[in-house]
Amino acid sequence: MTFKTLLAAAGATVAVALTGPVAHAADYKDEYKVSTVLPAPFPWGIAADEWVRLVAERTDGRINMKVYSGTQLVAGEQTKEFNAMRRGAIDMAVGSTINWSPQIVEMNLFAMPFLLPDYAALDALTNGPVGDRLFEIIRENGVEPLAWAENGFREVTNSQHPIETPADLEGLKMRVVGSPLFNDTFTALGANPVQMSWADAKPALTTGAVDGQENPLTVYSVAKMHEIGQQYITTWHYVADPLIFAVSDKAWGDFTPEDQEILRQAAIDAGRAGIEAARAGLTDEDDSMIQEIKGHGVTVTRLTEEQRQAFVEATRDVYDAWKAKIGPDLVEMAEESIANR
Repeated sequence: MTFKTLLAAAGATVAVALTGPVAHAADYKDEYKVSTVLPAPFPWGIAADEWVRLVAERTDGRINMKVYSGTQLVAGEQTKEFNAMRRGAIDMAVGSTINWSPQIVEMNLFAMPFLLPDYAALDALTNGPVGDRLFEIIRENGVEPLAWAENGFREVTNSQHPIETPADLEGLKMRVVGSPLFNDTFTALGANPVQMSWADAKPALTTGAVDGQENPLTVYSVAKMHEIGQQYITTWHYVADPLIFAVSDKAWGDFTPEDQEILRQAAIDAGRAGIEAARAGLTDEDDSMIQEIKGHGVTVTRLTEEQRQAFVEATRDVYDAWKAKIGPDLVEMAEESIANR
């Protein structure tokens, strides 16, 4: 082969290298739809909006994402979000482990009653081998997970009286999410759980159709639930609700490796912002949100370790049954990670 021929071949290779990714990027959708349940100023929406902003900024607008809150892309059916993403009907999501648990049973880990005592325990799972294993499972199901965010620990509220013992839940109609584990937990505590979406929950609380509910206090605060009779709160940290930034395999395959890395790092950065928002005012160092809620005349009960243990014992059979369903190896890995945090 002559020098001229080699030079021409090299030039063609360079041209392909330079134009290939650009041509690929030109095939991107005009808009990638991002599914969430809650918009800003909820921490969930803050995390999603930050992801969209960072990706747009770091790709100079080449990747255009838009948040659709209220799980409107699946007509408000929160538990159908993962299946829709797996099929490619939804491009991306900042989704809840609770809402994805009907399709991936291992996602129920974070809803095991009283598994997680504090934020350090939650971080030990999401940032350790448990989080890595869960991401592997999500990939095996046709979705690319990118990063963690947080909706927060779920606390219990009601309109009737303080909840300090399991007996205080006896007979209360409690709104819970559409997960069998939540139904089993509240049944074990003597309550009457009623499964409904968040869109239906607030009207039901307003009319008194249900007595109470369980949600992070950021949701309570932003939704001004003190105005609809939820005058009693117990901070019991009984389950947590981590969020996951993810992309359907169908959409993920659209992107160049460089843009995939931009999407992933933007999700990691947005996840940090979402976690910070989810914990603001709710820590031992800063309890300003708790104080603000109390300022509305709300009774906030913080369980002692002895009181919390009574709830642990009341739900032990549920814990053991779901440990078998989720997978003893994964649960034991989580227990070990928490013990060593």
